[in-house]
Order: sequence, then structure tokens, then C-alpha cells
Amino acid sequence: MDSFYASVEQRDRSQYRGKPLVVGGSPNQRGVVAAASYEARKFGIHSAMPSKLAVARCPNLIFAKPRFEVYRAISTQIHDIFRRYTDTFEPVALDEAYLDVTSNKQGLPYASTVARHIRAEIFQETQLTASAGVSVNKFLAKMASGINKPNGMTVILPEDAIAFVETLPIEKFHGIGKVTAAKMHDLNIRTGADLKERGLEFLIRQFGKSGNYYYNIARAQDDRAVEPNRIRKSIGAENSFAEDLCDRATCIKELEQIASTLHKRIEKHQASGRTLTLKVKFSNYQQITRSKTLLVPINDLG
Repeated sequence: MDSFYASVEQRDRSQYRGKPLVVGGSPNQRGVVAAASYEARKFGIHSAMPSKLAVARCPNLIFAKPRFEVYRAISTQIHDIFRRYTDTFEPVALDEAYLDVTSNKQGLPYASTVARHIRAEIFQETQLTASAGVSVNKFLAKMASGINKPNGMTVILPEDAIAFVETLPIEKFHGIGKVTAAKMHDLNIRTGADLKERGLEFLIRQFGKSGNYYYNIARAQDDRAVEPNRIRKSIGAENSFAEDLCDRATCIKELEQIASTLHKRIEKHQASGRTLTLKVKFSNYQQITRSKTLLVPINDLG
């Protein structure tokens, strides 16, 4: 979906259409941008940006409070559209999913035709636009999906895949974040072609188990299947505070509340885990993370 949360707010409130808008917390309360409309993006505003910085870049910026129950309902509606064509789809967020339409229910011969039908039905039934990437594997489809946003579609054919990857700047690769991209630049890896020149042993030595993934995507290879019932690998809970927490007792009290929320989510999903991670972000937006892995899985407050 294209700027999903922001597009829903502009759809439902005509006065917001065509104006820079973000969905997120207030700049007066340490808010963070959850989604930015395309009008807001012209000012360099993006998700995860502090709301205070966003409004500094665009003084006329409109802030809309998130309505996750609405977004979830629309996401379910879109999944129902997917099911008209395939039961093999893997949601990765409320606004994004991988679909395997190799054998689709409508008997359409081309994946691009299926994508056009789905996009048209989404717009007809939700008045929201969706973009699509079509290719032979998940990595290439993901890369293609962002090329003609908003309301567009890109197809990467098998015979074009290598050339596409080789010319791609390394920071544009899905699965390569800012820190990894900076390290690759230090290693003189700036494009897909540069990455392809590095051997598997070198990449594993530099990037651990992720090296195998980087080795494959540099060759336009990705054997991950679309998993309709993908198991969640992590469950979390967090909170942002309007004012600084300045003493230990207050921090512990708030942490206990967050832990309680996390426990409820773990119970809901009937999950357990061995690694517990604590993330703390300071008023200057610097962040520290600490993790501890236990010998046995836990699923209680302890």
C-alpha cells in the first residue's frame, strides 16, 4: 500500500487531501512519525522521524492520531481480496505482503496480470492505491515494488535480474540498513556489482550469517518461500514519555508496566523466548540496547 496510514486519513477526511500530513504523536509530547503522506515527504519527512523535527521542516504539517483499529480492518479487507486469487500470501505488515500467484485461482497466465487485477480491486473497494513489484523471488519483487510508487507496478524479468542488481546502489538493497551500508562503503562495496565480486567466505567473515544472504542477492537469488503461516520471531512492547524519566524508581515503575504489557502479548500468542532485549532511548534520541540469552525459554513475569 502507498503511505497506508496517511492515505487512510486523507481518504476519510477530505480537508487533509493534497496537504502535508503525518500520522504519529504530537511534537509537544516527544511524538514520532509513523507514516508521512507524499506531500509531507517532499519536505524530507519520513517514518521514525521525531515529530518535533518534522514540524520544523514543515510548519504547516498536519498531525493525525493513529487509528490502528481502522488500519487493521482495511488490512483484513485487502487480505480478502488476495484470497480471491491465492491462499499463499505472507503479510509482513498491515500494509505489505508477499503473494505467490504461480497457480492462481483465476487461472490468469501472468503474475503481472494478477497484480493489475488486485490493485484495481483494492482501489475500487477501499479508494486506496497500491503499488506492486513482480518478479521470480521475494527479494526482486520487494525491490521492484518501490520503483514506481505511488500507484505503480514494476516487473523484473528473469533475464533482466542480474543487470538490475548489478547497477543498484548498495544502500537501496532490501535487508541492508544504514550501518551495514556504511561498512560496505568502507570495504569499497558501493553497488550490486561490487558486492557480487566478493566471495562467500569474505562476506561471512565480515557480516556473519547475513553474508550468505548478501552473497545470494548479489546474484539475484533468493530461495525463501512465501510463508502463509510465518511464525513470529519476536514480540515486543515499548512506550514514549512526554517528559524525561529522571530517577531510578520511576524508571523501574514504568519498566514494570511495559513488562506487563509484553507478558500479555506473549500469553496471547502462546509464545516463549530465551533472549530478552532492553532498549533505552534518551532525550537526544541516542539509543542503547542490551540483551541477555537464558538457558531455558521464559514466558512469565518472573
